[in-house]
Amino acid sequence: MSRIKALFASKSKKILSVYVTAGFPSLNDTISVIEELECNGVDMVELGIPYSDPIADGPTIQESSAIALQNGMRIKVLFEQLSELRQRVSIPVVLMSYFNPVNVFGFEKFCQYASNVGVDGLIIPDLPCYEYEAMKYDKIVNKNNLTFNMLITSETPEDRIRKIDKMTSGFIYMVSTTATTGGTNGISESQISYFKKVSEMNLKNPLMVGFGVHNKQTFEEATSFCNGAIIGSAFIRILRKSSNIENSIKEFVSSLKG
Repeated sequence: MSRIKALFASKSKKILSVYVTAGFPSLNDTISVIEELECNGVDMVELGIPYSDPIADGPTIQESSAIALQNGMRIKVLFEQLSELRQRVSIPVVLMSYFNPVNVFGFEKFCQYASNVGVDGLIIPDLPCYEYEAMKYDKIVNKNNLTFNMLITSETPEDRIRKIDKMTSGFIYMVSTTATTGGTNGISESQISYFKKVSEMNLKNPLMVGFGVHNKQTFEEATSFCNGAIIGSAFIRILRKSSNIENSIKEFVSSLKG
């Protein structure tokens, strides 16, 4: 059983996944930040590959990507760093990237490298499901024992959600807002209705909510109807101003889990 499936099999509610940009705040912080998140009780990590032209990321993650690129982070460097991932970290790690850099690196080569270093799954938000299916990327993903985790929004029609559910092999990423990442408003009634509607569809994949989840209150609200939530920009802001990463991560996770 994969680490992602094992996680959802053992814990069905309040799963906390934290996003961090690879190579941020310093080039060699990637593994140590993931390790510290695990030590403080985070269930899963979404590791973002910095990219200069993101379409879904707000200013906070865009800035972290720019810093990581200036630090020298590249896909090849990341895989070199991740060669020691499974000697130090046990929780699932999902790589998030846009399709362009993955395609330039080579989709099959990217999956092979990811699998070899112990990555558990992929999120590629701008790779549409029809192209994923038509190009038979699913066979490459499955061959390398990875999960492919697709996104939906409140605008996604029900028939498309069910198609995405069939094509997804880890969890469905529920984008909570039509804006980019980093919003800090609370969870609205319309968002709650969206979470509830999707949860009542009895999909085969677990549901993880992302975008706009930034503190204990929004985490609790977002996970009332779903299996868990992903927090990104709020964590990046903590790292950006931290003078002691170890203490900052401990305080941040504690503030979420209470």
